[in-house]
Amino acid sequence: MVEMIPRLFAKRSLRPWHNCKAELEVSINVSIRLKNPDEIEKIRVAGRVVREVLDRLGQLAVPGVTTEKLNTEAERICLESGAECLFKGVPGHGKAGPFPGSICSSINEELVHGIPSGRKVANGDILSVDFGVRLNGWCADAAETFLIGEVSQQVRRLVDVTRQSLVLAIDMIAPGMKWNTVAGAMQDYIEGEGFSVVREFVGHGIGKEMWEDPKIPNFVSDLPGQDFELAEGMVIAVEPMVNMGSPAVHYGRDGWAVITDDLLPSAHFEHTLAVRADKVDVLTESC
Repeated sequence: MVEMIPRLFAKRSLRPWHNCKAELEVSINVSIRLKNPDEIEKIRVAGRVVREVLDRLGQLAVPGVTTEKLNTEAERICLESGAECLFKGVPGHGKAGPFPGSICSSINEELVHGIPSGRKVANGDILSVDFGVRLNGWCADAAETFLIGEVSQQVRRLVDVTRQSLVLAIDMIAPGMKWNTVAGAMQDYIEGEGFSVVREFVGHGIGKEMWEDPKIPNFVSDLPGQDFELAEGMVIAVEPMVNMGSPAVHYGRDGWAVITDDLLPSAHFEHTLAVRADKVDVLTESC
């Protein structure tokens, strides 16, 4: 589940579980908890459950399947693994109740936080699935956008560029590098391909809690505390969210799903990553 930053929404927050003032205070007073090798391995174990679920849902994501069926399968695998589904019950804002699903299932113009339902995906759709677990006290989180049947060339390119922007970040991350350097490369690549980077939602640190410092924007941020130096032992969830058209987004009627203003498609990929002395360790990839 992505985090929100209070950039364009002074009167209302797109992140339903915090207000803008608190978010700004966290941004300025960043407290990053480094993980030791044993803790990173525990996060990797949780990440294997996340990967098993996403791989299975990718197999099931065909025309005619409902997002509720995908949610049920995710819950089954998670619980059989002894893990807790991380998103279920996250408090909503306003009249929106707690998040009712175990996955976020966002179709086409839905950016993130789509609620699983009886809606069937159709040929030509794209479906973004975000999923996280807590296992033995440690969290992992990942997301993937699936092509449903035969999609248009432009939609396929959107998904490919979003995926590749995450690969670009993984290839660049190293101790001592400033995050804005990585984020700037992601932003330049995405915008150079003719797409836009969502500004209101960002990645996050992860560990004992789903959302930890620091925030991980996919663009060069001018907000206080948004740039930081990568260090060995950081565990972060990097998750580019890319729109085909305008970067502007808004809440849907249910108070959870975030939708592109121009109703053009959006794609989303995410991995939980550990910064090592000599490499980046992808904790949510296939073995």
